[in-house]
Amino acid sequence: MQVNGVPIVDTFAEAFPMAGARLIVTAETAQWAEIAAREMTGYASSVISCDAEAGIERMISPDETPDGRPGVAILAFAFSREQLEKALVKRVGQCVMTCPTTACYNGLPIGPDGKSLTIGGKLRYFGDGWQISKKLGDRRFWRVPVMDGEFTCEDQFGSVKGVAGGNLILLGTEPRSTLNATEIAVEAMRKIPGVILPFPGGIARSGSKVGSKYKALLASTNTAYAPMLRGLVPTELPIEVRCVYEIVIDGLTLHDVEEATLAGLRAGALPEIVAITAGNYGGKLGPFHLHLHELLKRNADVSNISPSDRSPRP
Repeated sequence: MQVNGVPIVDTFAEAFPMAGARLIVTAETAQWAEIAAREMTGYASSVISCDAEAGIERMISPDETPDGRPGVAILAFAFSREQLEKALVKRVGQCVMTCPTTACYNGLPIGPDGKSLTIGGKLRYFGDGWQISKKLGDRRFWRVPVMDGEFTCEDQFGSVKGVAGGNLILLGTEPRSTLNATEIAVEAMRKIPGVILPFPGGIARSGSKVGSKYKALLASTNTAYAPMLRGLVPTELPIEVRCVYEIVIDGLTLHDVEEATLAGLRAGALPEIVAITAGNYGGKLGPFHLHLHELLKRNADVSNISPSDRSPRP
């Protein structure tokens, strides 16, 4: 199967469940909201070594935020609710509460199971006894005195069973053009709500495999996709490929990750790309399998795929 003449490998991306949360950070200006969001989502590319995977979902206009100020939506993921709560208390406390004029609100409904993350309810103690509780409907907020006024943070944050580890791998003949095509794919994928691409600029150059020859390491370089190792180890790379970039996708739902994958396939299929594939471990890593050909057939733009691959919409 091809998209815009670029071969799409008949494989699947393998994703796995993680607890996810959505935070709304607001400030007096969009600039300060974005500064807080970027600080909070730093060092959050992969749970291989980070306490969470996090990123900016999108900028939010004042008419969409709880306090009528400019804001940023942030998504964060960890292996459990407990781990996610611990990471967010630290990140909001150190990177949002410290940032001028900011406030932080829950961006997801509390589920029917009543399980939630206590964020403001733990950060309130920074107020040293001078913090004030304010309840509006079913939502409780904490007002913590700080040096430019007060920091407002919602008490409880909703969480969902999200999907992490979706991915696309772009193969190219030349580093600069391959990076350009991957950047274009990232731009299209970031327009999909409910997803983040947690690696720097949305792109991972150091794609990994599970395990290592060194027992202390959980992951190591993906040798099958490293051009300089071709001829030394089993490879997945055609002879003309000199550069490979991976895009990792985390989402609030499987549908969100599928939509982002589809957007990346369509946008990244440019003449400078030899092929687009995805990484998996034979289905042993996670229960969510995003088959590239199935996604394209199910959402077929018949002008973009080979005639033999065309199938009616279900």
